[in-house]
Amino acid sequence: MTELTSSAGVRIVSLNDTTLDGQHSLQGVYLESDNGEVGVALVARDKELPRLVHWGRALAHPRHVLHLYEAQRPQRVSGELDDTTWPSILPTQAEAWIGAKRLDIRRGTRELFLNFELQEITTTLIDPAQGDGLDAELDPGAAGGVQVNVIARDSAQNIAVNWRLQMLPGGLIRQSARLVNNEPMASGENNGADNLEISKVELGWPLPSRASEVLTTTGHHLHERRAQRQKLSMSRIEKVAMAGRPDFDFSLLLAAGTPGFSFEEGEVYVEHLGWSGNSVMAAEKLPYCEPQISGAELLYGGEVSLEPGDTYATPWLYGSYGNGLNEASKRYHRFVRAAHPCFAQVQRPVLLNTWEAVYFEHSYATLAALADKAADAGVERFVVDDGWFMHRRSDNAGLGDWSVDPAVWPEGEHSLKALADHVHAKGMQFGLWFEPEMINPDSDTARAHPEWILRASASNQPGSELGRLPMQGRNQQVIDLTNPAAYEHVFNAMDTLVSQLHIDYIKWDHNKLVTEPISPYSGRPAVHEQTRAVYSIFQGLKKNHPGLEIESCSSGGGRIDLGMLRFADRVWVSDCVDPVEREENQRWDSVIVPPEILGEHIGKSPADSTKRATSLSLRAAMAFFGHLGVEWNLLTVPAEQLEQLAVWVDAYKALRPLFSTGMVVHSGPDDSDEPAAYVDGVVAQDGSKAVYRFTQLTASRSYPAEPVRLPGLNPRSLYRVSLLPASVADMPEKGNGQSDLLWAVGGGARGGAAGARGGAAGAGASSKSAVSEGEVSEVSSKSAVSEGEVSEVSSASPVSPAFSGSVTLDGEALSRYGIRPPSLHPAQAVLFVVDEVEE
Repeated sequence: MTELTSSAGVRIVSLNDTTLDGQHSLQGVYLESDNGEVGVALVARDKELPRLVHWGRALAHPRHVLHLYEAQRPQRVSGELDDTTWPSILPTQAEAWIGAKRLDIRRGTRELFLNFELQEITTTLIDPAQGDGLDAELDPGAAGGVQVNVIARDSAQNIAVNWRLQMLPGGLIRQSARLVNNEPMASGENNGADNLEISKVELGWPLPSRASEVLTTTGHHLHERRAQRQKLSMSRIEKVAMAGRPDFDFSLLLAAGTPGFSFEEGEVYVEHLGWSGNSVMAAEKLPYCEPQISGAELLYGGEVSLEPGDTYATPWLYGSYGNGLNEASKRYHRFVRAAHPCFAQVQRPVLLNTWEAVYFEHSYATLAALADKAADAGVERFVVDDGWFMHRRSDNAGLGDWSVDPAVWPEGEHSLKALADHVHAKGMQFGLWFEPEMINPDSDTARAHPEWILRASASNQPGSELGRLPMQGRNQQVIDLTNPAAYEHVFNAMDTLVSQLHIDYIKWDHNKLVTEPISPYSGRPAVHEQTRAVYSIFQGLKKNHPGLEIESCSSGGGRIDLGMLRFADRVWVSDCVDPVEREENQRWDSVIVPPEILGEHIGKSPADSTKRATSLSLRAAMAFFGHLGVEWNLLTVPAEQLEQLAVWVDAYKALRPLFSTGMVVHSGPDDSDEPAAYVDGVVAQDGSKAVYRFTQLTASRSYPAEPVRLPGLNPRSLYRVSLLPASVADMPEKGNGQSDLLWAVGGGARGGAAGARGGAAGAGASSKSAVSEGEVSEVSSKSAVSEGEVSEVSSASPVSPAFSGSVTLDGEALSRYGIRPPSLHPAQAVLFVVDEVEE
């Protein structure tokens, strides 16, 4: 037995022995997370491909992992092949796999039936400076991880495979496979007969049979990420995306667990495919073996054709194990945060995006005045959305013409450069919207280069017809970034504008489904290479402009995945900023993506997307736990609401260090018998501080609402609980209780505990405050805070004494029985601030 331990404390153990009867050799590898919570084991017999034989809690005696092979291998049964189905890391019919096809590979039109023979198994520590072996030049999220490499060959078909399994700090695991076409050329010139045609390489995770319930997400534009559950019977459940992006209906995650698993309870396995193109995730159970969850990139015919010596690498398929979704989620968050380490030190700036403020009505006077209002409200980043470039007075024209339109932004004191300078002079960052992957047929670029547009049929032969255009969406087509000339046009235009305007931030949009995507340049379907070209532009811009941040938006939340988040610094959750709709999609996005990367904005009321009217406190509370922004024309907002907005922004700034480092937790409705009540929170890693949002989405089954449990706290600690002043300032309008909420009545903390470890309870600190995690050092006159107790609030949002008090309770009691929230009308929310205190 040999063992390696990474700098982060992740272990990988290699073992060799024989079977119990001494007739066969066994090779095994056991991987264990640094926190001791997760273990994964694989074992290979002789030249067979390895099988994953354990994924779950860490094993106390990894020395005995090898004999899990014999403990789990099924007997031969009647009516089947000589071996009963028991899938390896790459299941094929040669090993008796008779489920859905996992490897779809051909030479020409001939299907290949592969029989891989193990060559070697090696273990290594991960070097993040070497990249991720796919598209990322650096891989900081994997620092401190370990890796097992499996090399196998099918000598008859001349195909080699290098399969990798990694255990990352915190317990997240991921796998990828690289196929190599080792076919020698039949002649000195390749005529395509020796090419290897790849349609799908689907990798998977075996699960224990008790993981019999599957959760996926579905949705559509303005209504993303709605969870749906079903029993995993003897069948295959799959979610497919064929729109050139994950899109709204594809599942951000596929979770399988014990029946009724929830955020807080139940054994659960959560997979995610880190890819921004076409894909599938599935759960499958056969009568002959335990269930599997799996995922793959989906490729059109001819899209990936490997000449001799060429390779194809699958995207990373991620997996996280936990008792409840909250535990599984924290492993994804640790990985994403490690890939963006600066966000824990440099606080996420509050931004204003101009889209719903002015739409296409751009002018220097309007946007400069809006920037002034934004700065007064505490905004730190001002983003100019669609409408600034050539011919862009509506969504009918201009995409692809990435130069500033002088008809709207004339040279001189009213130029776009002058606006950027004005924004910078206000102490804010400047951002600009692009849609680099799209082109309007009504654009100078499309007229000059029709061959730069993906088409339904095309040939790359000189003089051939360009072919039919796909069905349009939003008056758009897709520009062919696999064409080097088109790629250079887009990259150079963006690179130049970032330099000229001193752009700090790019909002990158993607509004058309990528359908019928044939490249006139290559004559092949282009989604795979188009996706890789997008990743390349992200990396190139960030390399040329250190510190540049890029947001990934795709008609809202149509492209949120860990493939993109290797490069993107923020995702736009949804084009719908109605807070009632946002509760669900923000919650399910946050299972994979940490809050500081989720774009959550305070919009106007009624919302443009739903025409639903909501209170400012609900809109602000719903945006509070993500990367806060404003999507609102502040020039039309009454002074009283501007003051309330500023109070919310200050409160967010005081607490945002926690949001960038803390553990995300959720409770309800699945964890309770109350379908109308939602609890979402962030808890400091050391348990010293937490903030929770209680949302009464509709009328409750219980009246008043039942006590809500606050998950994630240290059960042996003592905590003081108070209500965030900004969230109860409008209680006369949103509350329906007719007597005091006794624990919240003002007059001092109940329980006589000493001061909070974390400092102030979290009312609004000045935007100039120096704030460390769990601490507010300078407090604005709008929300004066004494240590550990919210005592004064701004005149803009006076708080009734009935809601300015606090209570000190045991962490076990708060997480088990909970605390009574204020009784609220539907579509309202309040925030709890929780500080650990000394006895």
